[in-house]
Amino acid sequence: MRFFKNTLKIVLVLLALGFIFIVWANHTIEYNTEDYVTENISKLPSEKVGLVLGTSKTLKNGGKNPYFYYRMDAAEELYKSGKITYIIVSGDNSTKDYNEPEDMQTELVERGIPKSKIFLDFAGLRTLDSVVRAKEIFGQKSYIIISQRFHNERAVFLAQKKGITAYGYNAKDVDKKAGLTTNLREYLARVKVFWDLFFGVDPKFGGSKVVIL
Repeated sequence: MRFFKNTLKIVLVLLALGFIFIVWANHTIEYNTEDYVTENISKLPSEKVGLVLGTSKTLKNGGKNPYFYYRMDAAEELYKSGKITYIIVSGDNSTKDYNEPEDMQTELVERGIPKSKIFLDFAGLRTLDSVVRAKEIFGQKSYIIISQRFHNERAVFLAQKKGITAYGYNAKDVDKKAGLTTNLREYLARVKVFWDLFFGVDPKFGGSKVVIL
């Protein structure tokens, strides 16, 4: 009985510490990026490049993914406002039939953005990969990240820790009910940020340098 009680106490303490760390991680990321993410385009500086973080074009049920289209809206607005000159679309292309960068490129070209202004990063498997590769592969030490606010905060924080000057342009978010699973997953993703930083995790893939004139 004593063993059971002691084990239960340890489990409860670990759960409490885990909860405290989740709260701390989220607060730290939000506090450090508060002045760098915005949905007001006039508050952003002009940068050569905008980095669009990838997501699937369609949902599992075959419907349109609002996260994808809202990010395309934001990228289009940013480009046509003159705040950026080029766009890097960074996402997952880990299988033959799944290609986030090409889906984003196709959508942006259909919206009138020249194909020559869009660069594809097929190895943006994670936010960390996309952020770091924009610097290491595409040579950009400062840029504007395009995604929803919750995602931008994490991406900008990662960029700051990697010596990158990054700003976030917040795409429209989905309603709370539809985005509940994504928002809950984000809490854990923010904890993993500190794990990756502590252990010096690098992008999974390297590659040849890409020059953006």
